[in-house]
Amino acid sequence: MLPKLIFSPFYAIPLISSLPVNGADTLLTTSGNKQGTPSTGINAQRVLEHSPVRNTDCRHPPLGPIETTSCNYETVESVNDDLFDLLHQIVGTPFFRYYKVDLYKECPFWDNGDKCSSIDCVIQAVEESKIPEKWRTATLGKVEMPSLTLKHSLPGCYYRDSDYCYQDDLSSGGEFVDLLENPERFTGYSGPSARGIWKAIYEENCFGQLKEGIQTEPFSSFSHNPLLKLSSPEESEPEGECLEKRVYYRIISGLHASISTHLCYEYLDQKTGTWGPNLECFIERVASHPERLQHIYFNTVILLRAISRLGPYLSGYDICASTKHDENHSEEAQIKSQLRSIVSIADRVGKFDESILFKGENAVLKEEFKQHFRNVSSIMDCVGCARCRLWGKVQINGLATAMKALFELDEKVLDPEINPHLLQRSEVVALINTAHRFTESLHFVDEFRRLWAIAENREVIIKNVEENIRNPPVVKRPTPSQRIGHPVLPNWQSASFYDRCAYIVQLCKDGSLECFRTIGYYIWSFARLLGSVFTLSGKDGLPREEF
Repeated sequence: MLPKLIFSPFYAIPLISSLPVNGADTLLTTSGNKQGTPSTGINAQRVLEHSPVRNTDCRHPPLGPIETTSCNYETVESVNDDLFDLLHQIVGTPFFRYYKVDLYKECPFWDNGDKCSSIDCVIQAVEESKIPEKWRTATLGKVEMPSLTLKHSLPGCYYRDSDYCYQDDLSSGGEFVDLLENPERFTGYSGPSARGIWKAIYEENCFGQLKEGIQTEPFSSFSHNPLLKLSSPEESEPEGECLEKRVYYRIISGLHASISTHLCYEYLDQKTGTWGPNLECFIERVASHPERLQHIYFNTVILLRAISRLGPYLSGYDICASTKHDENHSEEAQIKSQLRSIVSIADRVGKFDESILFKGENAVLKEEFKQHFRNVSSIMDCVGCARCRLWGKVQINGLATAMKALFELDEKVLDPEINPHLLQRSEVVALINTAHRFTESLHFVDEFRRLWAIAENREVIIKNVEENIRNPPVVKRPTPSQRIGHPVLPNWQSASFYDRCAYIVQLCKDGSLECFRTIGYYIWSFARLLGSVFTLSGKDGLPREEF
């Protein structure tokens, strides 16, 4: 029988009340772990037996602040029910449920022939005739957009200097998708490319600090979906890194955990063909690693801070609320009222001080931060499952819009009358839908807690999860292609001297930090070679005394 724990829900040390000391010592150590870290079962209990705070009075012990924010866990918990209800209503309206996206771009990083053929992967597009005229391609083409000097075009997409992701070029392509009719859920998509999606995100786009020991993906019945898998139990946030890199890592990890929570809740039982929550999946992917749940809270605060900053802009944003003619604009007025309520909650809970990032010597990290996140947005075009690709692109765009609001826009430009096209419709829709995803994740966590409370086979569930974690596969990394917007990476073994020089020159023209790294590497290699020329061999040296 699993022990009863008394704890702060994330990192407090458990007090074992139902077992002798020897039994407690055993349970506090994961099998095969010499460092004495809590076991999978104990971590899962910390998450699943926590009772969320519904009001923040002094009767509840403090859970502590969400790191790098000025907000407590209990503050988020106390508003999440109301916030989720508001967001759930607003994403059901035509303005926020119809999202135009290009789901057919080629993967820019590796050859991706692993496409999902399951009907659950298929996306049903919406006929443009059902979309309000002002959102249609022909009408949007007449809208005054930023000048071309501010816009950098790439094959199938573009970005502006302030953008944290690549935007689909929808002027001649793309289609409207009903997000309500195509929910984020498990699809059964699998394959080498699928298993490499998150590996590529963490290894290639996290400032290089996470390349060792993470993303040796556990493979189980829950590992088939590319947006479901999380990294190994050894994954931990890198210590000693600057604030900017820690924030970036938490954003990626929080997105990963939130997506996993949704897919575990909307899980397909392939034996019965029914959809429903899978507790074992949630324990393996999230609950057994409490820091992942922490990062969902962190992203929620980040998104709410962005919504708070954009409050005045959103209140004046031109929202065509209905596909039908509405002379009194009653539906639009209702949406604006709901938005104001959301912004009001965001003002109280979105306590994150973005002004402390990218200061002093760390200012140079902003461009690298952007480029890494832009690459992540492009990796979503490598997902072979259309449904998974859709929701990956929506949420990356939503988080990118939040970061744009926090790190790029000052108060002067947040006036919809002065800058009516500061944000595109796709960015506003993505931001609100992404906030809904994260608050829904916290709502689903409560549902998993309810399932755990009534589960009669807890020991079997934990045993199955631990077995899945103990037997991970070796994940084959996809064969990389060039980074989007960068020159083709040469084969260094066979590349000529000219090809290598041309590659470095192009990197430096792009202003990439990789330029300095590559030049530094060549200088270091040349110094080593030069040093070896003047190093005496054993034969040339003077006779040693012992001879």
